[in-house]
Amino acid sequence: MPRNFALLLSVLAVIVMTLPLQADNWPRFRGPSQAGIASVDSVPTEWNDTENVIWKTDLPGPGASSPVVFNNRIYVTCYTGYGLNEEEPGDKANLKRNLVCVDRESGKIVWSKEIPADPEHTKDFSGFVALHGFASSTPVVDETGVYVYYGTTGAAAYDLDGTHRWTLSLGDKTHGFGTANSPVLYKDLVILNAGVEGNAIVGLNKKTGEEVWKHEGVNRSWNTPILVTAGGRDELIYSEEGAVRCLDPNTGDELWHSKGIDDYICPSVIPVGDDMVVAMGARKNTTIAIRTGGSGDVTDSHLVWELDKGSNVSSPTFHDGHLYWVSESKGIAYCADAKTGEVVYQERMEPRPKLIYASPVVAGGKLYYVTRENGTYVIEATPEYKLVTINKFEEDDSIANASPAIVDNKIYLRTNKALYCIGK
Repeated sequence: MPRNFALLLSVLAVIVMTLPLQADNWPRFRGPSQAGIASVDSVPTEWNDTENVIWKTDLPGPGASSPVVFNNRIYVTCYTGYGLNEEEPGDKANLKRNLVCVDRESGKIVWSKEIPADPEHTKDFSGFVALHGFASSTPVVDETGVYVYYGTTGAAAYDLDGTHRWTLSLGDKTHGFGTANSPVLYKDLVILNAGVEGNAIVGLNKKTGEEVWKHEGVNRSWNTPILVTAGGRDELIYSEEGAVRCLDPNTGDELWHSKGIDDYICPSVIPVGDDMVVAMGARKNTTIAIRTGGSGDVTDSHLVWELDKGSNVSSPTFHDGHLYWVSESKGIAYCADAKTGEVVYQERMEPRPKLIYASPVVAGGKLYYVTRENGTYVIEATPEYKLVTINKFEEDDSIANASPAIVDNKIYLRTNKALYCIGK
């Protein structure tokens, strides 16, 4: 065999071995689809402390943010120094946010970077804040770096090797609910819903953190915007009290808005098909479907359908023409026809799951619902409710608020104590 040909074969072998890591990424909140849809075909449905756990990594502190995956690294945030115990939370001056980088194959922590909080503008660890803590925003990552949002502490950017690039305050207002919105990447911008801290959605230069545009007047919105393409243009869509709004992600200018849901909104909008989005939320639990595209006000006649069922916290997912979600406190699982909004089933989950703050992920024809205290419910992703199993760690009884990342037939699941790689 000629030497050059042998060298070429070696290079090709390396490329083939690295392709799965480069192709299978989950780089943002709710994954590539923005709706918790995993492109896998053989993912575990059962696990416990020892079965199907490839590795477990103890984290520096708790957090409600979801892990994200990019090539051979996993990134997740947590907090330390304050709020680790509700009865004795400690001194807010010691609060830090940590961005942790984990090796995807071994589970070893590659690096961890911390940013001190501003104690003057930090809510006390009590009430709703104590339910999710101070690291609820999921990072977003691409080849340019990792981007995080820490509420009043600001947005921050890191190179993939952990080098800190910039930090920028987006406002110092606080709320009893805390903050949770995750960053979105678009071209050379990182876009953040700072509705709580600064009453605005902003587009920042990824390299420098410099503000490029600002959309003000965001009204009681705790959700992460999504990006869709409609009518040949890119649209940035978010939900707020009373309206679902679409912005030009290049400029922040409003393109259209629709009737929304009359209350504060936590769940994120999800794309359904090529020309429709679904929004849900509010204490009355409402769901609406809206056509994308167009300009100006979208009147009620442009609503596809409206339903008086939904969730106040977690977002829905979509599979094979159907929407799936659970109410965060009622312990009821729902399935609805995505085209019509007709409820296909509403079933009480037994045993009762208690609170569910994480949003579901659909993978391999199954729905994965992570509960705060009672493990992960695996349910068939079909129009007929069928519980497959409930998976619970006996040695880890900490709270779980994060949605899992599912790539390469593995589940990356975090609790307040640890990050798990679950696979066969």
